[in-house]
Amino acid sequence: MPAKLDKKSYEQHRQKMAERMRSLRAAGSDIGELPKIENPKRRKKCAESFRQFCETYRPAAFSLGWSRDHLRVIDRIEITVRHGGLFALAMPRGNGKTTLAVTAALWSLLYGYRRWACLIGATEGKAEKLLSSIKSELRFNSLLLEDFPEVCFPIRQLEGRAARAGGQTYQGEPTGIQWLSNLLILPTIPGSKASGSVVSVCGITGDVRGQQYTTPNGEVLRPDYVIPDDPQTRESAHSNLQTDNRIATINGDVLGLSGPGVKIAGVMPCTVIRKGDLADTALDRQQSPEWHGERTQLLYGMPSNMDLWQEYYEIKKASLRNGGEGAEATEFYRENQAAMDSGCEASWSERFNPDELSAIQNAMNLYFRDEESFWAEYQNHPMEKQADDSILGEKEICDRVGITAKGQLQEHTDQLVGFIDVQKEMLFWSVVAWRSDFTGTVVEYGAWPQQRGNNFKLSTARKTLSKLYPADSLEVRLTKALKDLVHHLATKQWKSAAGAEVPFSRIMIDANWGQSRNLVYEFCRTSLHRSILFPSHGRGITASSEPLNAHHVKRFGRATGQHWRIDRAKDIPIRHVLFDTNFWKSFLHSRLATEPGTSGSLVLHKGDAHEHATLAKHLRAEYPVRTEGKGRTVDEWKHKPDRPDNHWFDCLVGCCVAASVEGCRLEGESGRKIRKSRAAVGSIEGSPTGAPIPEQPIPSHGPKPKRSRRVEYL
Repeated sequence: MPAKLDKKSYEQHRQKMAERMRSLRAAGSDIGELPKIENPKRRKKCAESFRQFCETYRPAAFSLGWSRDHLRVIDRIEITVRHGGLFALAMPRGNGKTTLAVTAALWSLLYGYRRWACLIGATEGKAEKLLSSIKSELRFNSLLLEDFPEVCFPIRQLEGRAARAGGQTYQGEPTGIQWLSNLLILPTIPGSKASGSVVSVCGITGDVRGQQYTTPNGEVLRPDYVIPDDPQTRESAHSNLQTDNRIATINGDVLGLSGPGVKIAGVMPCTVIRKGDLADTALDRQQSPEWHGERTQLLYGMPSNMDLWQEYYEIKKASLRNGGEGAEATEFYRENQAAMDSGCEASWSERFNPDELSAIQNAMNLYFRDEESFWAEYQNHPMEKQADDSILGEKEICDRVGITAKGQLQEHTDQLVGFIDVQKEMLFWSVVAWRSDFTGTVVEYGAWPQQRGNNFKLSTARKTLSKLYPADSLEVRLTKALKDLVHHLATKQWKSAAGAEVPFSRIMIDANWGQSRNLVYEFCRTSLHRSILFPSHGRGITASSEPLNAHHVKRFGRATGQHWRIDRAKDIPIRHVLFDTNFWKSFLHSRLATEPGTSGSLVLHKGDAHEHATLAKHLRAEYPVRTEGKGRTVDEWKHKPDRPDNHWFDCLVGCCVAASVEGCRLEGESGRKIRKSRAAVGSIEGSPTGAPIPEQPIPSHGPKPKRSRRVEYL
């Protein structure tokens, strides 16, 4: 009997202790009373302004002043979150585009503008890092705890332990909170606009579809705010197939997450890696207008005085090699800051390091550190790879010098041609001596007004047409400049080393600039040298277009050749030359890349190592992009944003076209027979001894030899 009593007493004691432990656990799981909102006015004010929310609750993340680009992006994000829609933004690395997008997710959930934010990364691991940032703010941000206790207080009670989430209660009811590495569900609290709101993560190539959640009060939620954050990798960006697949995933799977009846909001922070990749497509308002793409830059415009910046970089490199930190370069910048800053504007004036003087200096340091990364990650205009490895570098171009001096013709010259590029304040020109097989020498090149040497930039040149003809209008200045320059070129005696003289076969004048067309046409029609002048128009024929002479019709005054056409203007009785710049730019670089001394090669006149440096910069101011379309492949030439001057490049391209018009052909090419100059320099064809042609001096005045007006159709 005593044994039975002891057993009964033990059972009663065990049940009593179990009940006590359940009570203790329940008391421990219940979060108790919520703290009061510390500053309701502050909380309400930030509900109406995303910018105010950023400045108030995340001052450490946005410690510097806003730039104009930031304010424009913030306004667009606010509109997108509150009213739905899509927004793709490309900002320089470090300008906070991802931080803004993630902060917008926090703002939208706390105020109930959105119920489910889905963070999508190039991989799931990258997306989890974004979620970790949101969790950190909710757990440790004291201002958020003060003003949003219904969200942050239950999270604080977890103390970072996900295991505590399952049993957490408020006033005896489960909060439904979840605190996982790939999922966050905010606590369900009566009266909270954020009750049961969700933040989920996934990779762009993972399981995006079918996300759905039912809150403790029975509400069914689906993602209504998506953040595809840099959803491409370098590998996928360079694959057309992967790019197409990811674009299809975003447009189909991601933007369809919200389901019917809900206008989804999407903010895509992205970086352009190459032309045509996912980011470039989303940012292009022509291709993807629904994304409202915004492409900002670290620098708007590059400095005009790059020579000073090059000197700055040399000083900095020398300082670093000697164990310094580049302070000497900073002092050089301090002394020349006005000149070095000219021509560009920093998008964010407060973005620079303590050892730097300005945002422009900071940007240029990034430029010199890695030019390719600078254009891709800070300017959002990536440099494209050249389509043809045969294109020479600047140093190689400078080394392509022949044996003839400046102004002197090569032996066996068949055609002497020139080209004039018209600009508002200056005329650029070049003269090239060609043999019939397109072997040539750049005899001379320069500018009008004449400058001190050829190492100058158009934007900083001291001698301009405005100063040379100060009392004249623009049209009169250009006409006078053309008259003086053509007279200078056409009346100069162009001779070989042996003294034989060759007159000009053709001088072509660019009629594309601004409103110069009629002016150039009228000048060529009335000039004393009109017999050798042709107005010209260059046009870049793309791969998606028909070749220049694909469907031409024979008519009076028209003649066609290799990617050029001579036509008669409708309104002015004079013929002009129209040519495909894409073809002839590639043609010129092929001539430069051909081994000097061989047929079809082009060399520069003799000079020292620095004489042709600026010419080489002009020749490298553009790059080709190999493009396919309509059954053909074309090198489409693009201008480099940091190289504003390409005028001598245009001049030499024009000289190639002029030579083709006059009958020059590469070996093995068919075409019109070469018209030998009356005073061609070289040996008599067929002479066994190679005896030179006796000199036939040509008077600078008097009648010129008649020219055949007939040009065969090719």
